[in-house]
Amino acid sequence: MTTDIPAGVPDGAPGRRPDVLSRLRMPGAVLRALACPHCGHGLAASGNGLGCDSGHRFDVAKEGYVSLLTGRGSAGTGDTAEMVRARRSFQDAGHFARLAGAVAETAACLAAGPGAGARTADGAPGGIVADVGAGTGYHLAAVLDRLPGATGVALDVSKFALRRAAKCHPRAGAAGCDAWQGLPLRSGAVSLLLNVFAPRDGAEFARVLRPDGALVVVTPTARHLGELVGPLGLVSVDPRKDERLERALGGLFEETGRDELDVDLALSRADAATAVEMGPSARHLSPQELRRGIAALPEPVAVTGSFSVSVHRPRPAPTRG
Repeated sequence: MTTDIPAGVPDGAPGRRPDVLSRLRMPGAVLRALACPHCGHGLAASGNGLGCDSGHRFDVAKEGYVSLLTGRGSAGTGDTAEMVRARRSFQDAGHFARLAGAVAETAACLAAGPGAGARTADGAPGGIVADVGAGTGYHLAAVLDRLPGATGVALDVSKFALRRAAKCHPRAGAAGCDAWQGLPLRSGAVSLLLNVFAPRDGAEFARVLRPDGALVVVTPTARHLGELVGPLGLVSVDPRKDERLERALGGLFEETGRDELDVDLALSRADAATAVEMGPSARHLSPQELRRGIAALPEPVAVTGSFSVSVHRPRPAPTRG
């Protein structure tokens, strides 16, 4: 038997709730939007974790996130502890601040524009923001700062990232899931989807988004970290990434806007190494190779961060004649 959140208890309020909900760092609105990854039923407190009325149970970690992984295996692997530490260090140094600001500004414009999604009782932009492949929750937190009526959920497969994401913002929660195995969210529960350098499943995105919702996708351009690619032998950006994005969204979305952002960075050698350690090239370079390559670079290291920020709206479902 599951126990729901008692009526009248505001999101984040202490006391009068099952102990598991006190441990779970998650607004009530986000918990109510979660769905069992096995059967799609709603989740509520059950024993020491969360459960659905079909009997599926999920653990709540001491760090405050819930693991909704199904155990069916993953098409990829999550970020390692070293990758997460590197990303957090790079973010804390402010190198991605302009990107986070651009994503947050895009979200604010969408919330204020015509056809905006859910709103709070006082008319402020509200609803749920879901960040798929959220990592540390850095970009989600920036968006929630711009949308004071919204709540957010960080979804990621890496437990190391989730430990950070669970604490990224007072109005956010975090859940472990494999984006390739489906999203543990109710259909139509999300007002805004974020997808920053992360896997994407067009069918699942279309399912969980409200009809008036929006998807914001951030991808690297061919110029991203270009000054490091050759000297360090990094993985280069796929020149057909736009085609891959279109295929991934499966014709279920219409692109309604796109901006490119180039950021000139002057990095120390240590920060340049961190930029490599937090990304996919970290899986292909040995620490010794990275140290040798970094030592040969001039300091400061002039590097370009180059990003494409695109907005996509769900296409209306075809009507049956």
